[in-house]
Amino acid sequence: MILHRKFLLSIAALFLVFGPALTAAAQVVLPKITVGIDRAASPEDLSVTLQILLFMTILALAPSILVMMTAFTRIILALHFLRQALGTQQMPPNQIIIGLALFLTFFVMSPTINRIYDNAWQPLKAEQITTQQALDSAAVALKDFMLAQTRPKDLALFVGMAKMEKPQTPRELPLRVVIPGFIISELRIGFQIGFLIYLPFLIIDMVVASVLMSMGMLMLPPVMISLPFKLLLFVLVDGWYLMVQSLMQGFAGVP
Repeated sequence: MILHRKFLLSIAALFLVFGPALTAAAQVVLPKITVGIDRAASPEDLSVTLQILLFMTILALAPSILVMMTAFTRIILALHFLRQALGTQQMPPNQIIIGLALFLTFFVMSPTINRIYDNAWQPLKAEQITTQQALDSAAVALKDFMLAQTRPKDLALFVGMAKMEKPQTPRELPLRVVIPGFIISELRIGFQIGFLIYLPFLIIDMVVASVLMSMGMLMLPPVMISLPFKLLLFVLVDGWYLMVQSLMQGFAGVP
């Protein structure tokens, strides 16, 4: 009975101490977020809404823009072929390959990004040009980069397919012609780099396979024996340095 009375007294004391705090917490009004469509009160409201929609669209298309309109395609192809030629399965991991490709892409695209920032974003921020003029200026900077890497043959292919008149200069071509031409040019160069990467490692595989066959060791997989030699060759020639140097120097207009 005494313990029961002490328990009730303890609960009453807790309510006396923390009761006001609990009551105040219960009265806190939580914010509510709603998304809806309402009638615009002025043309400026509609303009802001369209800008938000445009921004969300650009965010959704950002991966495609990164992959197809920058140096990412060629770099990731070269790194993938290098890993396949070494025969190291998942080493380096995909995260490292993609991360390295992203940073190298940022390095290659830095002059173009700086140009877009100076000629498009800064004037737009200072309200010196309109949004459409800023987009046109950014498109010109990207177009100049892509045209520097694209073969005239690839551009002529899509100009003919679009049934367009031949322009005076490549800069007059629209992006719908420049982008696919740039993509197939990057794919072609990426596969050429992959072929050159495979050659020395293929020779090592052939030599190891021939030695094992001449020794009668047919049950031993040649890949297990050739892998250390390929890694040794890659380390001795400082392969990562040569790989990155060749990739960076292969882009026109990149210092």
